[in-house]
Formats: sequence, C-alpha cells, structure tokens
Amino acid sequence: MNVAVILSGGSGSRFGSETPKQYINLAGKNIIEYTVVAFEQNENIDEICIVADEAYHDKLLQTFKKSGFKKVRRVISGGAERKDSSYNAIKEYEDKEDINLIFHDAVRPFISQEIINNCIRALEKYSAIDVAIPTADTIIEIDESSKTIKNIPQRSKLQRGQTPQAFKLKTIKKAHELANADESKPLFTDDCGLVKQYLPDEQIFVIDGEERNIKITYPEDLLFAEKLIQLHSISADRKPLLSKLKGMNIVVFGGSSGIGKEVVEIASSHGAKVVEFSKSSGVDVASMDEVKSSLELVSKKLGKIDSIINCAATLTRKDLVKMSSNEIEGEVNTNLIGSINIAKASHSYLKKTKGSLLLFTSSSYTRGRAGYSVYSATKAAVVNLTQALCEEWMKDDIRVNVINPARTATPMRERNFGKEDESSLLSAKDVAMSSIDTILGEFNGLVIDVRMRNQ
Repeated sequence: MNVAVILSGGSGSRFGSETPKQYINLAGKNIIEYTVVAFEQNENIDEICIVADEAYHDKLLQTFKKSGFKKVRRVISGGAERKDSSYNAIKEYEDKEDINLIFHDAVRPFISQEIINNCIRALEKYSAIDVAIPTADTIIEIDESSKTIKNIPQRSKLQRGQTPQAFKLKTIKKAHELANADESKPLFTDDCGLVKQYLPDEQIFVIDGEERNIKITYPEDLLFAEKLIQLHSISADRKPLLSKLKGMNIVVFGGSSGIGKEVVEIASSHGAKVVEFSKSSGVDVASMDEVKSSLELVSKKLGKIDSIINCAATLTRKDLVKMSSNEIEGEVNTNLIGSINIAKASHSYLKKTKGSLLLFTSSSYTRGRAGYSVYSATKAAVVNLTQALCEEWMKDDIRVNVINPARTATPMRERNFGKEDESSLLSAKDVAMSSIDTILGEFNGLVIDVRMRNQ
C-alpha cells in the first residue's frame, strides 16, 4: 500500500503572509490543491494523508470534497517541527503492515507523475528514497563566527534535495524512534536526514528530480509558478482543446479587426456561436449603456454567454504634454473604463454559465513606454483589474485572465509605428489562438504572456 503524506503544517513566515503559503491562491486554486491533485491522479497511490494545522482542517476537507478527491482519507494535526509532523503520520499507520510512506511538501505543486512513480518503483529494492537535482551554483561552507569561507566542496558531487522522500514504514519509524530517544535533540530539515543519522547502514537511493519541481517559499516564487502553470496548461496539440468550442456562445468586443477579428474567425470555424461588437458596428465600450444593451441582445438571442473577450483598444503615440484632453480621455475611456464596463456588465451572465472573461494588456504594463504613457498606464491598470476580479469572482466560479502579447502585427500598431519587419512581429492569429486556449483552460487570474518562439 502506497500512502502519500502531504506535509502542510508550515506557517509561511518566510513568505511574509498572514496566511500560510500552501493556502495562497495560485491561478484560481490554493497551492496545496495542485499538490494533492498530482497524487490523487497517480495510479500507484492508494491513499493520501494531509498533515496540517488543526485550524485549517475544515477548510481542507471542504476543498477536497468540492473537488471530488477520493483518495484523501485522513487529515491529521502537525507538530512543532517538520520531524514531529512526519512522526504523527507514521503513528497513523504504525499498526499496518507492508506500507510505503511518500512524504511530500504541500508547497511543491509541480511534482510530476514520473517522479512519484520512480520513487515507488525504487522502494522495491531500497527502504529509503530521496529526490535531488544537480546544483548549478557553487556551494560554499562558511565559518559562522568570522563569516569567511571555510570550504568549497566540489560542485559535481553536490545536489539539491527535493521531495517526495519515500520509505518503507518500518524503516522511517525506526529512524524517528531513535531520534526521539536522542537527548541531544538535533534539528533535522527532512526525513532522509534522520535515516542517514540514525540508520547509517541504510542506503538512501536518490531519484532524479526536476527543475520545475520548485518549492514555493518566497512571494517571487509565485510569479515563476504562474508561468509554469501557463506553459503546462496551453496545449501543444490544440485539436482536443478546440473541439470544446462547439456549442459555446462567445462575445467579442473589438472584433472587427486585428486580434479580435482572428478570434471571431477561429472560434466560429470550430463550432462556436460568436457575436462581435465594435465602434464600427455602433458599440463604444466606454458607454456602459451600450455594453449592457449588447450583452442583453446576445443573451436574448442565444440564451447564454460562455465567454466574453475584450479586444477593444486605442493607442495615441504622443508624448503626454502633446496629447489633447480628448485624446487622453479617449484612451482612458476605451482601454480602462471600457474593460471595467464590460467586466461589470458581464458578471451576471458568466455567473450562470461559470464562464470566463478575457481582457488584454500590453508588455508596456511592466514599464511605461515613452511616447505612449497613457496607453501604458491603462494597460497596467487592466492587469490589476484582472487580478482583483479573479479574487472577487472566485466564489462565483468565473475565470478572469489577461493576455499580454509581444509586439503584434495589427492595424492599430501599423497606424502608430508604420510598416515594420513582419518577421519581428507576432501574427494576430497566433495571439488569437492563445486567447482561445486561455478561455478554454481552467486557470484563473493569470497574465498570459504570448511571445514569438525565438524570444
């Protein structure tokens, strides 16, 4: 019997949040949910045991019940130290025979099926298994009192430990019992450390880890984690994904040209019913009344709305001091107020279908660009709007994401920058395809970067 033990007792002190990091939202789910899903889906895992602070037991049980997890059989309390949490899990299964325990950090959400399977397979020969990857950095040993280098170990012999760590129950139980009886009470950061210290004759086999099997420790790690989710979620083989368009009802604002037009054509060609609105068809997204009327019309005609996409945008390439009041107001109204209007008017329709809202930003959101400062500012605001709505609408099962394309060949860009080398630009069709991937995906609250393959 193979039992996955998810260690979720950390306080998140290094993360700097009042909420332990395993319960932080990552693209619409708590981090721990991704971790548990990996073991829930593994055919070799028979049962899952969560070790967590008692204050979060109800939250965990409700989450797993809602998600339909069937292998989560026990949620138990953790201890003062990691070692104590592991030992609590060991005691849960000590009356059973022929048990393998696979310990894994709750905040390593990208564990692969291959690593899990390799750990379980290795337990057929060994009683203790670790997972590690080579270190790319030189590791130094310092003299703590003088803060000088004491030793520089040979890098080729060093690896960085990850989890899972897997054990035959009797082996890890014995190591913990010896550690508990040790009056010197040394500190251990993982279970393999206990085996190495107290069962020195026991070989610990090392499985190859993966760079993507990251541990989310600091806020910066969340940004990397979001990109990993994006890369994993966008399908390389789009045929199964695009087949989900059949029967969907989609509204596209700004669908008369550029990226919006490509979205309309692609979605329609794969069986979706798509209705597009734009200024040229008499709908200005800066007008809440016009946005509301448009969505009411679609709802009456089609009965439901599954996804709403806002591609409407305007760009005036001028220094701020040279822009007229009308030009400034026009950009703010179209790019930001338009997105707000569409979001507010969309909520009731998307709540009924548990649908998705997709907005657009620009690479200038990360750093304002000289010559189009107002455009950059509005696009930065759209990213903040997306992230806030993701949190507000999560209870309604509405997904909100934002596309961040690199320089793209669109009529708006050509009007402002003239003719450019097309090989240096994304095609509107490629951005449209990524946009459709996003509305068909399950993630939430992400900034979806769309780049040329050589970037």
